[in-house]
Amino acid sequence: MKKGKLAIFDTFKTKDNDLTGEAKRQRSIITILGSNVNPAERTRTGISQKIAKKQEITWKNIYSGIFRDLDEILLPMGIAEENGRLPLKRGPKALQEKGIPYYHLTKKGILVGLAINGIDNMSSQLKEFFSEADPKEKEFEKILTKFMTNSPNFTYSIFQKYVKAFCEDKIKELLPFDLSKLNEISDENLIIQKEILMGFLKFTNQEKKEATAFIEKIA
Repeated sequence: MKKGKLAIFDTFKTKDNDLTGEAKRQRSIITILGSNVNPAERTRTGISQKIAKKQEITWKNIYSGIFRDLDEILLPMGIAEENGRLPLKRGPKALQEKGIPYYHLTKKGILVGLAINGIDNMSSQLKEFFSEADPKEKEFEKILTKFMTNSPNFTYSIFQKYVKAFCEDKIKELLPFDLSKLNEISDENLIIQKEILMGFLKFTNQEKKEATAFIEKIA
């Protein structure tokens, strides 16, 4: 199946820092599916109601958008998948027998969540992601966990750049998770961060103290 459009980083053409409505909606769905909410809140209706309540709007007004994001984007792309079905007591008999599906994030979806949910939940998400990782992916676990403890914003930026590169078709597939794929992408911020780190390692102990004091003055 042809890859759908994951729009979580899309911004308005005239406002680079403002996410589009579609981007915000997809981010909200992924966040809800990655949280510990009950199954009823992870159905299409439950997701719509949860987002609508936060935005103080009528849930029926956004249901079609939620339906489309799930059925045309997140499910076909393997970011979310059906997690079970809730029985119905009322409605058409066929629907009562089939029940209402509810969803959760796949391993790929958890990776996407790491790129949009900030640093507050990064620890638990990172642990969950690597619990399903294959041996090759595991090689990144130790260093990323260490970076997460000491440099959470840097770690978060890595996941952002990785997933955004996928959204922009600069990386063909999110999985297997392999940060060496970023080597093929020219990113000014990563180049600067690498230059600072490599340069810092060459400093004497005294120079490191002076450099640390300098950075604390400007940042």
